Amino acid sequence: MAATLDLPRSVLLALWLAASAEPDATVAAVQHDDEPHAVDADGEPVTLRDWLTWLGGPVDDVAVVLPVPGDPVAAPPAVSHDAVVAGECVLLRAGARTLAAVPHVEQFGSVYEPGHAVTWRTAPVPDWRTTVWAQVGTLEDAERDLRRGLLTATEALVSLGVERWRPDAADAIAGVRDGALPERRIPRGIEAQRLRVLSSAARLRGIVALATQDDGGAVNTWQADQRSTALREVDRVARRAMAAAATHLTRG
Repeated sequence: MAATLDLPRSVLLALWLAASAEPDATVAAVQHDDEPHAVDADGEPVTLRDWLTWLGGPVDDVAVVLPVPGDPVAAPPAVSHDAVVAGECVLLRAGARTLAAVPHVEQFGSVYEPGHAVTWRTAPVPDWRTTVWAQVGTLEDAERDLRRGLLTATEALVSLGVERWRPDAADAIAGVRDGALPERRIPRGIEAQRLRVLSSAARLRGIVALATQDDGGAVNTWQADQRSTALREVDRVARRAMAAAATHLTRG
């Protein structure tokens, strides 16, 4: 059964900030099943809708970074630690304001009925556009790298024993491979190439997440390490591509 592909909250927020001046539609798409999001701006908590109204929209420039420990990213120093902990961060420019926003997520409930309370912590940061552009690159670069990443992932999983996985894991990977983006949470009018890159990157990240749950049938430590190294590189490519697809820069 095909899965609905997962997109980080920062990616969804960036897509809507670039495309829409309508706070209600943005809030509905970004919050989804979460508790109502809050925004901590200078210690003053406000609703996500009120913060979006204050920003105005669409914003002039917006970018996403999706860092992991040990992977240098373009997050400004003021938020780099929080961005690595969260695994995501939105950067935006609205007029003379250049800001960063990092979602802090608290999970509650059970594995059967999980809930999420989200607070976006924002901070003014120096102009981030040159650094982000140098690191993220173009959509064309991202799409080319994704094709290579898919080949790498396939080779890693096949050569290191994916056929010996438990059947439910294989079924889950098939569902992610055939999955689709959550259409109702994506702004209308996004160009086809951007959607292709988003979809491919989300599929790769989903496959990597499933593949790293166990050793994939590797029979020794060397095989497990080789497989882990290959999958980390695939995830890096997918994160960079997803960030490129969510980034809109005027470069003006």
